[in-house]
Amino acid sequence: MIITEEKNRVIIEGVKDFHLDHTFDNGQCFRWHREEDGSYTGVAFGRAANIGVHDETLILNNVSRKDCREVWRNYLDLDRDYGTIKEMLSEGDPDMRRAVSYGFGMRILQQDKWETLVSFILSQNNNISRIKKCVEGLCTAHGDSIGEYRGQMRYAFPTAEAIAALNPEDLDICRLGYRAKYIIETAKQVAEDNGRKLESLGRASAEEAYAYLLSLSGVGPKVANCIMLFSMGKYESFPLDVWIKRVMNQVYHIEEGNVKRMQEYAAQHFGGYGGIAQQYLFYYARESSSRGRDSTQC
Repeated sequence: MIITEEKNRVIIEGVKDFHLDHTFDNGQCFRWHREEDGSYTGVAFGRAANIGVHDETLILNNVSRKDCREVWRNYLDLDRDYGTIKEMLSEGDPDMRRAVSYGFGMRILQQDKWETLVSFILSQNNNISRIKKCVEGLCTAHGDSIGEYRGQMRYAFPTAEAIAALNPEDLDICRLGYRAKYIIETAKQVAEDNGRKLESLGRASAEEAYAYLLSLSGVGPKVANCIMLFSMGKYESFPLDVWIKRVMNQVYHIEEGNVKRMQEYAAQHFGGYGGIAQQYLFYYARESSSRGRDSTQC
């Protein structure tokens, strides 16, 4: 990759296997919005940016070279060879090859752990449009302002300590419903050690991370696997929602209720990239269904 900086933007040439829709509109993140020109504007790690792609050139607006080095390069997972991963997953599996071809430019974002935890608690029994509204409402009401960008005030995601100090009624304006009590309780649990345990899970084993996440209020197996995949680098994590269960049944002939067998199959056939395989399958299944366009993982 060739990285250059000019006029408050960074240009990265030679970025392969990257499509904005496949990455930002696949149910893994909720603070990115598509612009009329096909670019996406959003906030991550307290920084607002607009991101566009032309051929194999990535353009990061409102980003300095320092920001790119410290945040965006890792967040966008730019150093991972997705071309090789796609070949490995597709070998001998024509159905996976079809899914990979459909979502060829998908990448797994390396998101903030606390934000991902809260976002996927909110995702339960919810659709993408509503999750986005809940997340933005939470940020606007309780996050720190990071200034105006592209004609709109932007806010950082509120810290665990900030949410832990709230009462459930303080979240009424965010319209979180029954999830509000889970968010506050989880915030209190995470804030007990200033988030150190949560932040350490990227270096922990998948088993340790999974056990800790399940100990938090409002987190079940599906949500835990989503958090591990989308913020902790646990690429073997294989979240099972209704779409993936259906795919695993129709394509790999595993009974929809046999979750254990599905997890075993993913481990055996997709190995350490089970979560990436799951994303290709999920995106293909969701996009192929007229009813599933606004569905999310959990």
